[in-house]
Amino acid sequence: MSLDEFLEEWNNPSPYVHVQTSGSTGAPKPMLVEKQRMLNSARITCDFLGLREGDTALLCMSLDYIAGKMMVVRSIERGLKLITVEPSGHPLYHDGVCSFASNDAKEQIPNNNPLPSMGRGKGWGVNFAAMVPMQVYNSLQVPAEKERLMRIRHLIIGGGAIDDALASALRTFPNHVWSTYGMTETLSHIALRRLNGPEASEWYTPFPSVKVSLNEDSCLVIDAPLVCATRLVTNDIAELSSGTVPNMKFRILGRKDNVICSGGIKIQIEEVERQLRPHLQAPFLITKRPDAKFGEAVVLLTEGAVDEGRRVCAQVLPKYNQPKAYLHVDKIPLTATGKPARKEAENIAKSR
Repeated sequence: MSLDEFLEEWNNPSPYVHVQTSGSTGAPKPMLVEKQRMLNSARITCDFLGLREGDTALLCMSLDYIAGKMMVVRSIERGLKLITVEPSGHPLYHDGVCSFASNDAKEQIPNNNPLPSMGRGKGWGVNFAAMVPMQVYNSLQVPAEKERLMRIRHLIIGGGAIDDALASALRTFPNHVWSTYGMTETLSHIALRRLNGPEASEWYTPFPSVKVSLNEDSCLVIDAPLVCATRLVTNDIAELSSGTVPNMKFRILGRKDNVICSGGIKIQIEEVERQLRPHLQAPFLITKRPDAKFGEAVVLLTEGAVDEGRRVCAQVLPKYNQPKAYLHVDKIPLTATGKPARKEAENIAKSR
């Protein structure tokens, strides 16, 4: 979807906008969401980050998904100057001047804010940007892109897990770097946690209008009436802080549907991947398949050598977490937004 197409849908008489889920746990699903709730979400984020009219916002994600759409809505709600670049793995790359939506194209957000050039050299700066972890990782590998990344006043990162290595690379950034928690159903994020500076934490702080709790399965329950009409029971296994309800924070341990029950032991897929990540260079994924003896068996998919994966797992993982099968794949399955395609990975493990 182009910016023109989204603005046309936004400005039509319907109170709803079409979105689709990311498809990380299955096929993407279409949804209708209320424009007013999108505006509520935009206002909450802008207030939390202290964004003001005239600040610049960088749109570098696809408008097919809620994260991209919400960057536009935040610009509408707060009167931000929206810079647009083609979605790619290197959003801060340019050959002197980044591409941007020109005034001549009249792709202007209401309030008729001019859409500025990203500029050159040390004068470059953006007040607000949202990226997925892959875009941030790629930008860190190129000195000129890393310099621009460091100049973003508020960088929010979502749409996938932020591993320890990436978090460590961002820890000394001079401005504000945030990890987001949310989903399509919550119209982007409902909580943030700092990744850098003295306030860096693994605990998410919900927005003031959001309340969180746990159900009997220790899954996070979200009550965010300004953005979601009903209480949302997630599949994310979480832990709550010991604070009172208005100040309650949470951290995510993994997904309920990413638990492997093998021989009576529950194994959290994300935890196994976290343990392996510092030791495996090639892209990999932990998945499962049915097993006559154990019920379910742990499987490692890897783009690298199977023998290397087996050796590392034997050294790093407790015996009950070690895979029962090791499979080489040409490409680790990912969704269009760069998340692990868990269902596809499971199907690969079953078929082989």
